Amino acid sequence: MPDTPALLVIDVQQSFLRAPYWREDDVPVFRENLLKLIDAAAARGWPVVRILHEDGDAHFTAASGLVKPMAWVPDAHDVVFHKQVHNAFTGTSLESWLRERGIGRVIISGIRTEQCCETTARVASDLCFAVDYVTEATLTFPMVHAGSGSHYDAKDIKQRTELVLDGRFARIRTVDEVLADH
Repeated sequence: MPDTPALLVIDVQQSFLRAPYWREDDVPVFRENLLKLIDAAAARGWPVVRILHEDGDAHFTAASGLVKPMAWVPDAHDVVFHKQVHNAFTGTSLESWLRERGIGRVIISGIRTEQCCETTARVASDLCFAVDYVTEATLTFPMVHAGSGSHYDAKDIKQRTELVLDGRFARIRTVDEVLADH
């Protein structure tokens, strides 16, 4: 079991469907890649860890009824953690849950590439977990820089995220590479 990774499925929740920046453009490819990862993890006996974000923001409150997985996400999971900050470790028992099971590698997937997924990867690395960052199984949305007005599309943001993570905090992997590695 020491070589068994855990798949972290971060914030793939209905709250995003109400966010003003929500776009469907990249969802089909994201969904296909994430489902392939979840199905493979379940078939191989890798723990699937569902993480949901809950805070005081309108659609991210428990009272909204939207802090639940998107309808297309399979029920296959071993544990659920609710987080209140960007990373999945701070304020949750995720680290101890992983260590109790002898898990030293995490596979990062979910929403948003440059926020909760990237932040979780950085913290996991700082906690001495090996990190596989599967960018094609993450989702993000275009952004505009508040100061300069520069526009960044989702592809730009994903490339920047890979740039700052690769070799420092994570190995950047495709779904197929992760599945071939383990």
